Amino acid sequence: MSTLFGTVVRTEPLSRRMVRIVFGGEGLESFQPTEFTDQYVNALFIPEGAPYSVPFDLDAARAEPRELQPKGRRESIRRWDPDAREVTIDLVTHGDSGFAGRFAAHAEPGDRLQMAGPSGGYAPSPDADWHLLIGDESALPAVGAALDAMPTGARVLVVAVVDGPEDEFELTTMGDPEIVWVHRQGHVDEPDALVKVVSDLTFPTGVPHAFVHGEAGEVRAVRKHLIADRGVPRDGQSISPYWRREHTDEQWREIKRQWLQESEADV
Repeated sequence: MSTLFGTVVRTEPLSRRMVRIVFGGEGLESFQPTEFTDQYVNALFIPEGAPYSVPFDLDAARAEPRELQPKGRRESIRRWDPDAREVTIDLVTHGDSGFAGRFAAHAEPGDRLQMAGPSGGYAPSPDADWHLLIGDESALPAVGAALDAMPTGARVLVVAVVDGPEDEFELTTMGDPEIVWVHRQGHVDEPDALVKVVSDLTFPTGVPHAFVHGEAGEVRAVRKHLIADRGVPRDGQSISPYWRREHTDEQWREIKRQWLQESEADV
């Protein structure tokens, strides 16, 4: 199997915390997109001081001491251009903290990123009465991809979570959208802030097809509200957390399965 990697072609700031990075080059020749709008790759970030560079042999890299092994992070694909054979990934920046955030903050043309995939599991159902898309910065690339795929005139309710008004950016679609921006300012320590916003919204008539992803506590609260209070069917929805507040990616992976089981038991 050939090694999959992208070379940064260009970057574009979307907001204070998000950077759009377009990857191209010969390392994407074997890229095969999925039919899902939430498709993602496992991006392999190289720790500082590691004795290898992209492209690298993954087995050999994983034989290095733990602190020098590549750090895998699931990153949603915002767009795949089959003609230019370019992959667009919107990354959240955190200054110099975190492997993905550090890469996003300093990426420039010519930089390379190795990846595996893609994979995915959700695409808007053409048979849905309407669509509900809820997510924070970690899910907004997939939300944007879903909006791109909406049929003309499809009813869509989007609830997008960002830090503040300065972090909003354009979301477009051929569908018929209502977009509600939720700002964390003043609500960072209120895990129920998002579900309070959702519970106050007037939903369109009919049964929605839901895509709800983001911080674990917020996603769990919204899931419980949708199923228990709104009567949204459990089956056929895409609702799960991407990360958990006050946990590193590695810490979250260790407890995610148990968390999901507990969440399923809520309703």
